[in-house]
Amino acid sequence: MRHNNKTKSLGRKAGHRRALMANLASSLIEHKRINTTLAKGKVLRTYVEPLLTKSKSDTTHSRRVVFSYLQNKEVVAELFRDVAPKIADRPGGYTRVIKTGTRKGDGAEMCMIELVDYNEIYGAEAKKKTTRRRRKKSDDDVTVTPEAKTAVVEDAEVVEETKTAPEVKVEEAKDEVKVEGKDKD
Repeated sequence: MRHNNKTKSLGRKAGHRRALMANLASSLIEHKRINTTLAKGKVLRTYVEPLLTKSKSDTTHSRRVVFSYLQNKEVVAELFRDVAPKIADRPGGYTRVIKTGTRKGDGAEMCMIELVDYNEIYGAEAKKKTTRRRRKKSDDDVTVTPEAKTAVVEDAEVVEETKTAPEVKVEEAKDEVKVEGKDKD
């Protein structure tokens, strides 16, 4: 029974399991997509996502922490140089696990695990789906010609000038600004 055992053992001792996860994570970061069994893929996702989050802050401490997990200088350099800038604005969910069927030899469920930001196929579909809905024009919509707009505006200005004096001051200030603009040109 697996009461209170939160980690999947994958049929391996702790040291073997750590080495397996480090190698799978290194391969995923290096190749951006790998094929493995479904059980390993799910465990790898929980292993590598915190490392990707840690790589967002490029500090000496975060590099050392990630290196302690991966044990591969080249992969750590690639993670901080190439992968981290691409995932910088993503709040989580850096990997995707896709089931690919069963293996012919032993019938094990297989999957493909990949970094989300490196798949061009899904990215292209997401960009195509962004469309805007427009409201249909109805017969009730009134079209106003530019001549009618100016006539209404002129009538409104005349009414405002006769009613209150402060609005006239504002218009005088606007005229002064226009005059200054003409002098500068």
